[in-house]
Amino acid sequence: MDLFEPDGSGSLDALPPPPPVVPSNVVPVQVEQEPAKKKVTRVPIARHGLGSKGQKISLLTNHFKVNVTSAEGYFFHYSVSVSYEDGRRVTGKGSGRKVIDRVQETYGSELAGKDFAYDGEKSLFTVGPLPRNKLEFTVVLEDVSSNRNNGNANYDDTGSPHESDRKRLRRPYQTKAFKVEISFAAKIPMQAIANALRGQESENSQEALRVLDIVLRQHAAKQGCLLVRQSFFHNDPKSFVDLGGGVVGCRGFHSSFRTTQSGLSLNVDVSTTMIIQPGPVVDFLIANQNVRDPFSLDWSKAKRMLKNLRIKASPSNQEYKITGLSEKPCKEQMFQLKQKRQNGGEGEIEPVEITVYEYFVNHRGIELRYSGDLPCINVGKPKRPTYIPLELCSLVSLQRYTKALSGLQRASLVEKSRQKPQERMSVLSNALRRSKYDSEPMLRSCGISISGNFTQVEGRVLPAPKLKVGNGEDFSPRNGRWNFNNKVHVCLYF
Repeated sequence: MDLFEPDGSGSLDALPPPPPVVPSNVVPVQVEQEPAKKKVTRVPIARHGLGSKGQKISLLTNHFKVNVTSAEGYFFHYSVSVSYEDGRRVTGKGSGRKVIDRVQETYGSELAGKDFAYDGEKSLFTVGPLPRNKLEFTVVLEDVSSNRNNGNANYDDTGSPHESDRKRLRRPYQTKAFKVEISFAAKIPMQAIANALRGQESENSQEALRVLDIVLRQHAAKQGCLLVRQSFFHNDPKSFVDLGGGVVGCRGFHSSFRTTQSGLSLNVDVSTTMIIQPGPVVDFLIANQNVRDPFSLDWSKAKRMLKNLRIKASPSNQEYKITGLSEKPCKEQMFQLKQKRQNGGEGEIEPVEITVYEYFVNHRGIELRYSGDLPCINVGKPKRPTYIPLELCSLVSLQRYTKALSGLQRASLVEKSRQKPQERMSVLSNALRRSKYDSEPMLRSCGISISGNFTQVEGRVLPAPKLKVGNGEDFSPRNGRWNFNNKVHVCLYF
């Protein structure tokens, strides 16, 4: 075979030359790899010093001193997965807390009697380790939504429930099984808190304080509070202020652990959030749309406003979630009522078309004063609606209002949220006393106790800026302000 071939121009193209021969005495040079970049740790900026100007005074702060008697152990962080039997994840924080509480009740011995701090989602913390790094449990809970007998339950002519409804009444709770997986994720030294108090801030110290804040959230959740991050709101009508438009300001308190120069402290402060006006649904709608009576309501707006809100229906006092409104008024909205056939044999049932109004008035013996001409509340599913007359429904308390406030509502909120210092101190003291943190088992196992007294610190009253007026004389403030009447301002010295 020829090594050269002529190209189109008649010249010869040579193949590339062979690689050079490497001498035997050549030592290969190893390329040095760049060192892996360390993760940047971000910690708060340390204070460089303290001021000295001004007149010293004693101040009371909204901090309560925290004593930590044990700092040698570890917080163990576990990842939590809660799912139904068919594998669907449980997303509601309230449902997750109930499932984890049931795990703790049912499998206390397998968990070595450990107390939990659960954030309601995917993180769980204990003081000390669980027996194994990965645990799986199955628990059974009563399905709260399934124990509510439908407003349109089927009754026969004698006023007694049908066979299917009698079974539901004998077994009011339907159960659901949940699968829970708890897997080890990390451990956090409690010593990190003590290090932070000495000025040695680290990621571990921030994580340790986060665990303590989760303990506070869990404690408030068990007391039935509405949780908004680290702010907690009790269902106490004395804490409600009307802002108009069906919106209520709910006073609560913020609570979180902080590292300070004098040690670990619990910071407690007043907080306010907006909630839906609890009580009859019709009263809320009238206030929200600013109309005189329910017959003037815009029902398309009402439907959007009410969706997913929770109500209690009388006289059963059962709780439901609103899914919509009926398309027709209560006196015209039909549904199928299953009744025993009058001349038939035992167990024979026939469906009868009946209005919601007729069912509640004639079959349930409930008087409806005004809702016959109004839409019904729908608490069922799209293909299987369940209707309840409007006047039998009341909104459950502590449901957050997340829409933007009007100018008047904002002004009313600011005006009604103002508190004098003594009133504020009384509110904070009562909030701490009502919380009963000393009874929280996780805090006790950490050796944490909280003082009931406000922390006293040293403050300084800075001198007012010196002013000179037109005639060159010094001008000092009186009662905290300057009076410039008949004065000419020249310059300002700080």
